[in-house]
Amino acid sequence: MEWYAYLAYFFAGVFLANGVPHFVSGITGKRFQSPFASPPGVGESSPLVNVIWGLVNFLIGYVLIFGVGEFAFGLTRAALMVGIGALIAAVFLSLYFERIRGR
Repeated sequence: MEWYAYLAYFFAGVFLANGVPHFVSGITGKRFQSPFASPPGVGESSPLVNVIWGLVNFLIGYVLIFGVGEFAFGLTRAALMVGIGALIAAVFLSLYFERIRGR
């Protein structure tokens, strides 16, 4: 498999992890930070904006997984790259939102 496919899988994991807090906050009716708030990434957007932004992130992750290379589920390098991308994004996002939300 080409190197760029693994890079795409890594970023798919990043987008999938980023979609979770937006989508969950949105469907539970809670406001949450988004790039569309003022200031971007710090201000809170409406639940509807967060649901849509979460779904856009999921869609981008899906396209990166199934539109590039030949992804196979299981214990593969491709799945490992998705997991590493999701893990790194989750750690970064947890630290960022802890600082922003002050909790």
